[in-house]
Amino acid sequence: MHVQVSGPGRRPGALLSRIGVFGGTFNPPHIGHLICAQEALVALELDRVFLIPAAVPPHKPVDEEPGPEHRLAMCRLAVAGDENRLDVLDLEIRRAGTSYTVDTLSELTSEYPDSELFLILGGDIAAGLPQWREPERVLSLATPALAGRRGTPADAVQAALDSLAGGERARCFDMPTVAISSTLVRERARAGIPIRYLVPDAVADYISDHNLYRRTLTA
Repeated sequence: MHVQVSGPGRRPGALLSRIGVFGGTFNPPHIGHLICAQEALVALELDRVFLIPAAVPPHKPVDEEPGPEHRLAMCRLAVAGDENRLDVLDLEIRRAGTSYTVDTLSELTSEYPDSELFLILGGDIAAGLPQWREPERVLSLATPALAGRRGTPADAVQAALDSLAGGERARCFDMPTVAISSTLVRERARAGIPIRYLVPDAVADYISDHNLYRRTLTA
């Protein structure tokens, strides 16, 4: 059964039944994030992938935090022109306090009660699932979708999944090796080295226009 899509930034009348949920700090979003979202969408036959930037990540502070509003704006610029497949939600930034995935999935389940959610994770993140808040509830609300790539600690990921009810439902999809990270982009921006082609052009322009990462900023 499909569900009507409504709300800010979503196409009126669009119907979704299989939704990818891709959270992170996106500080900044880069082409690796977009490739991961695309590969999940294609491999798992998703209707849409939602990028959801965290307000306050639970496990570590945001390095060189430019402010969640800047990260949200960059995510929106990153997916501009591809809104039929990728969208950005601000629900974690609007929600006060720490951004816990279980709260986000609960909210999405309420908003899209007839849709199937797929939680998109890298292997290193998936290996830490047992330390998340209510991890088994997380896995009851969304099917874990794991990006397979070189360097992923397969044994650690499998052990984490085996320790949790719902871990057996995990799906894997291939992810090309993309040696780009948000850390690399920030380091280059701080040093005045070009970041174009590592991030979408609109994101590169935004970082330049707002002088992001050239010095340590606070939210």
